[in-house]
Amino acid sequence: MPPDASEDGRHHVEYGDAAVALPNEILRSVVGSGVHGIAIPGTDDHDELGVYVEPPSYLLGITEHREDYIWRTQPEGARSGHGDTDLVLYGLRKYLRLAVKGNPTVLLPLFAPESDLVTVTPLGLELRERRGWFLSQQAVRRFLGYMASQRDRMLGRRGGAPSRPELVERHGWDTKYGSHALRLAIQGYEIATTATLTLPMPVEQRERVLAVKRGEVPRDDVLAEIESLERQVEELLAAGRCPLPEFAAESQISAWSVEAHQRHWASTTG
Repeated sequence: MPPDASEDGRHHVEYGDAAVALPNEILRSVVGSGVHGIAIPGTDDHDELGVYVEPPSYLLGITEHREDYIWRTQPEGARSGHGDTDLVLYGLRKYLRLAVKGNPTVLLPLFAPESDLVTVTPLGLELRERRGWFLSQQAVRRFLGYMASQRDRMLGRRGGAPSRPELVERHGWDTKYGSHALRLAIQGYEIATTATLTLPMPVEQRERVLAVKRGEVPRDDVLAEIESLERQVEELLAAGRCPLPEFAAESQISAWSVEAHQRHWASTTG
């Protein structure tokens, strides 16, 4: 259950129907810096992402419903910080659609270590066991796309001033955006070369990303590392040496989705 923000006077935001999402969860894990192993104590918020199975009335009826449930400690428009919680739960169909496209954040519960699992049912375990179905060259490109977005923000190219003026004042640039950009470049390279995603990040890579996050690496060095990894991945894809298929296994995923909904409904309606 989401924490009770009323206890400390903060005004949380909530979207979607908790009475539908929470009892029907099949998988939830820690995401964000925590699952990557790059959280800095006392600075990062706590992020969780999960999946629930919507009831038949949501998918078969004519009334439209939200396909997600969102709970945030901070009010709308406020940036989350240390001690805050962000929870996002997706209906299974929406989750699968996002995962098929290779959304980097959405894929995390499939690869998270057991220690970072908050909820996992037999259906959730089945979904995790099918994680390989979702990795594709399209996913690799999605990682590079997210990396490029973080790099632009690291360089202050989007939205004017970076969103963390305290980091710019301390280090001269937004080191958190830099750490995210480098992480995504490293993970995109790993997926493109090994067809898997290691969580938390391997120790050497994790320490490098943490060093960037702490402002211990010059911005130009970080940028050079990111561009080198990006170039290697692009060359790998262009040469046809990536071990992944071009697209995710959509037909198998769709068939499993139908069965998963049917089994969940049978088990919850008696």
